[in-house]
Parts: sequence; structure tokens; C-alpha cells
Amino acid sequence: MIIVTGATGHLGRAIVEKLVGLVPASQVGASVRDPKKATDLEGLGVRVRQGDFEKPESVRHAFEGAAQVLIVSSNARASGGDTLAQHRSAIEAARAVGARRIVYTSHMAASDASAFPPMLDHAATENMLRESGLAWTALRHGFYAASGIMLMGDALETGVLAAPTDGKVSWTAHADLAEVAAIVLADEGRYDGPTPPLTGSEALDLADLAATASELSGRPVRRETITDEEVRAKMAARGAPGPAADIALGLYAASRKGEFAAVDPTLEQLLGRRPIRMRDLIAEKVSGTVVDG
Repeated sequence: MIIVTGATGHLGRAIVEKLVGLVPASQVGASVRDPKKATDLEGLGVRVRQGDFEKPESVRHAFEGAAQVLIVSSNARASGGDTLAQHRSAIEAARAVGARRIVYTSHMAASDASAFPPMLDHAATENMLRESGLAWTALRHGFYAASGIMLMGDALETGVLAAPTDGKVSWTAHADLAEVAAIVLADEGRYDGPTPPLTGSEALDLADLAATASELSGRPVRRETITDEEVRAKMAARGAPGPAADIALGLYAASRKGEFAAVDPTLEQLLGRRPIRMRDLIAEKVSGTVVDG
């Protein structure tokens, strides 16, 4: 059985939906914190069990019968939680139930020297996997395109995209990453260890996004540079916790260093088609249609 954690989240749910098109639904399990939010997955024939990384016994129950476990990375750090403790709990549960392989949603910039805090967690988790005694695959994701859309904020309404100095990012759609995760799970062992970067087909900075938004909307959108300190002050005024500000500002610092700028053909090769472009997703925002489902 293939178990997918975080299966009611944006990425996890999409992975399950793609996976049942490649393997029998009876061979797919969903580990979720709230099974009531996964009735649609049960309707597909998927086994749904409650699994909370903070409760190891529940995770072992959710993973029962697993040959492979896909661990969707935790974002606990953003709210002051312990991401690595959660990942360790999932890895230990996978080993306890006799899983052969763990597949983990890592990142193209995973490093113990990154300016972006989540990349430290990805690097540390990959080290845990190396030491786990299990076969493992780290899906080195490109930066989520949805984050780029979020960084645009209300620029279409205000005509201003204000943010610190940034760098090029190979924005990558959730839908494409979910499809590739399902392909890799269905073809167990296709990759051992880290994959090549799974990225979109172009790297764009916020000025590029502003220009695309202007073109598609027919309204001018100006890229305005503000300081890191201004961003931290604004986030503090909104009540955002310190770790959230560190993560937000780390994104800009890392992009300035080129950590997310690489473009690699692996995603396109696995999909057998061109990846969803950031232009498509900005058009979705302008028109209200859905591309990155």
C-alpha cells in the first residue's frame, strides 16, 4: 500500500487524486489529521485513517500495511512548531510498520547553508532519511507558484507590487508536482535519494510577474522595492509571529542569492508535456479560472 500524509492539504490531496489514476485505489491510503475532511477521498476508494505527527501511535496506525510512505513536508516552523520532530515521527512510524521506501517532498534549494529557513529543515530531513535504513526518494520541488501569486498580493487592484529586492525563481505549479509525485510513487525506485530539481520551465522575478500582470489585465502594475525592515514591521503590526517574518524575509534573501533560479528539464520529461507556466497562473488570477488545481 502507498500511504500519503497530509492528504487533505493542497498538495497531498492532489497527489492522492493523481495516484488513484495510476494504481488501484485499494492500494492507496491517506493519513490525515481530520478524517471528516477526507470523505471525498474515501469516495474514491482510498483508505483514510487519522494520523497526527504529534501522536506517534496514530501515525503508526495510519501507516499500517505501507510499502511506501509519501511524507508531505510539515510547515510547523512557520507557527513556532518543530518541523523536524514531526518528520522524525513520520520516519520512525514508516520504519516501525515495515515500509520499504519513504518519498519526501523536499526542495530544490535544500541546504544547511540556505538563507531561507525551510531549506534547513529539508536538508536535515534528507539526512534523517539517509540514516533511516530505508530506501528513500527526495522530490526536489521547485518553488511553489502559488507562493508567487501570494506575493503579488493585491497588486492587480492597487497597481503596485511592493516587496524587498528579490531574484529569479523557477515557479512550479502544485498540480504538476502532484502529478510527478504520483508517477514516482507508481514506479517505485525510479529515483533513489534526491531527484534532479523538479522545476517549471522559466525563472522569473517579481518585476517579471508585475509586467505579466500588467499585460494580461490591461492595467499597469508597478514593481516597487521596499526594505526588509519595512516588511518585518508590517508583519509585526499584523501580529505575525517572529518565525513567520524570518521565513518571509529569508525567501527574498535566498532568491537574491540565486537559490531558486535553476531551471531543469526533469519535470517536463516526467510529465510528457510542458509544465504549467506562471503566466497561466497569473491569467487565472486575472480571470478567476482555475489552472493549478
